[in-house]
Amino acid sequence: MALGNRCDIVQMLESEEVTKICAPMVRYSKLAFRTLVRKYGCDLAFTPMIIAESFSQSQHARDADFTTSQADRPLVVQFAAKNGKYFADVAEMVAPYSDGVDLNCGCPQRWAIQEGYGACLIDKPELISDMVSQARNRITVYPFSVSVKIRIHDELRRTVDFCRQVEAAGVSFITVHGRTKAQRAEPVNVEAVRLIKENLSVPVIHNGDVTSLERMQDIVGATGVNGVMAARGILENPAMYAGHGVNREVLSDWVEIAMNHGTQFPCFHHHTHTMLQNCMSKPERRVFNTFQSTAAILDYLDHEYGISSDGSD
Repeated sequence: MALGNRCDIVQMLESEEVTKICAPMVRYSKLAFRTLVRKYGCDLAFTPMIIAESFSQSQHARDADFTTSQADRPLVVQFAAKNGKYFADVAEMVAPYSDGVDLNCGCPQRWAIQEGYGACLIDKPELISDMVSQARNRITVYPFSVSVKIRIHDELRRTVDFCRQVEAAGVSFITVHGRTKAQRAEPVNVEAVRLIKENLSVPVIHNGDVTSLERMQDIVGATGVNGVMAARGILENPAMYAGHGVNREVLSDWVEIAMNHGTQFPCFHHHTHTMLQNCMSKPERRVFNTFQSTAAILDYLDHEYGISSDGSD
C-alpha cells in the first residue's frame, strides 16, 4: 500500500520559499533522523544512498536499506546505479512509497568510483541521460521526480554542458555539490553553482558548506538556487533550519524518536555525540566515546540534561 500523500517536489522547489533539505548520508539520514529534522524546519529529506543492483535483486537488501512511514514525506530515495535498467527497476519499486528518486553522481569515495558509481559518472553524460530517461519512462504515478546529484568538473563549462544534456533527458532537478571529486575540505565553489543555475531551466539545489541559517541565506543570495541541502551542518544541529541550536527540547525529541524507531546503538551514539560535541569538553567527549550501550547514553543524558529514556524532561 502506498504511504502518505504525493508531493510535487518540482512545484515545491519552484515556489517563492527556498526549500530546505536533508542530504542523503550513508548510515545517517535514516528514518529516525529524518523524522527529527522534519520537526525543525526541514522541508524535504533524502534517504541514504542505496545500491540499485542489490536493491532490485534482494528482498533482504530492500528490507535493510529502505524504511519509511506515513509521516516521512516528501521523500526522495537516492540510488547508486550504473545501469539504466536497474535504476528504472528500483525507481518503479519505490514509487508508491516516495515522491522521487535521485541518482548519485557525486560520491567521491574510492570504493564507489572503483565500482563505477558516484562522482565518476559526471564524465559519462550519455549514460546518465539514459538512466534518467529509462526511469522517467517507467514511472506511471504522478507527481514523481527523477533527479541527479553531482559534483563539479575542474572545467566548469563541462559541468554546464553535462547538466544541459541531463536536463534534455528529462531530469526534474539537479543538486550541485560545489566541489570536484578530488576536493574534500576546500571551500565550496558558490560561483560554480550560480553559473549552473543561470544556464538551466530545471530547479537547482545547492549542496556544500550549509552550516547555519545565515550561511544558507548567503548562499541563496549569491546563487539564486531553488533549494539548499545540508549534511554535516544538520547532523551537528538538527534544528539548524529552525534557526536555533541543539537544546533540551531537540535532545528530548531525538531520544523519543530514536527509541520509538528502535535505533541501533552505533547510529544512536553517532547522532547523539555529533549533536553534543560542540558543548562538550575534550575530556567529556573522550568519556562519551567509551560508552558501549544505548543504556549508557541514556544514563548520561538523564544525569547531564534531565532527559529520561522516553524523551521527557
